[in-house]
Amino acid sequence: MVELSRKQREMEQRTNEILRVARPILISEGFQGLSMDRVASQMEYAKGTIYNHFPNKEEIVLALAVESMELRRKLFEKASGNGGTARIRIMGLGAACEFFTHHCTDDFVLEQWVRNQGIWDKSTEQRQNLIRQCEGRCMELVSRIVRDALMEHALELPDGLTAEELVFGFWAINYGSQILTHTSPSLPALGINNPANAIRIHCCTLLNGFRWQPLMDYATYSNEMAVLMETLTPMFWSIKNEQ
Repeated sequence: MVELSRKQREMEQRTNEILRVARPILISEGFQGLSMDRVASQMEYAKGTIYNHFPNKEEIVLALAVESMELRRKLFEKASGNGGTARIRIMGLGAACEFFTHHCTDDFVLEQWVRNQGIWDKSTEQRQNLIRQCEGRCMELVSRIVRDALMEHALELPDGLTAEELVFGFWAINYGSQILTHTSPSLPALGINNPANAIRIHCCTLLNGFRWQPLMDYATYSNEMAVLMETLTPMFWSIKNEQ
């Protein structure tokens, strides 16, 4: 491990302090509320000092998103290593998604900023690569479980579908549904009163539809998820608190 020089440590500490100051502004007031002037003022630094660390506020936003995505990755890593069959482990990742959405709300919000094209286009290639790496590591954790299921002959993919494309289906259901749950004010009016339960039913149906063994009716699936949440949630909280 390379030891940082004093100057490098000071630069890293100041970078972290910039992110600490910018985070609540972005969460509470959005992108328009965040400015380099405001961050500099709150830190009692010259604005040029902030520019020494970040060329624009878009870079600050993506740096915060990277922190949030790293938290999600750590939750996924803990869930995927919990043991059990591949199907139980993939359900554990569902538990990690639920925890991240419901108990890491600020991080869930920060993570969404990478989808803003205007912000993305003004960020550096280096920062964009960090985002790609974060997403790639999360996807690899899920893909690994799918490949394990294939090796265990607990799952057989249809012709033309790769493990990564199957993961994309899980991603679309979980991530897309959680965004709607978090942002849509009209769900109850549309008859969707328990979106978390609806997501679980869809995931159970998808797993059964691919004949991912062991097949489960929803009562069994729900009981297994309850056990996973009881087992994993204290570990998830520990990871969140460390972050």
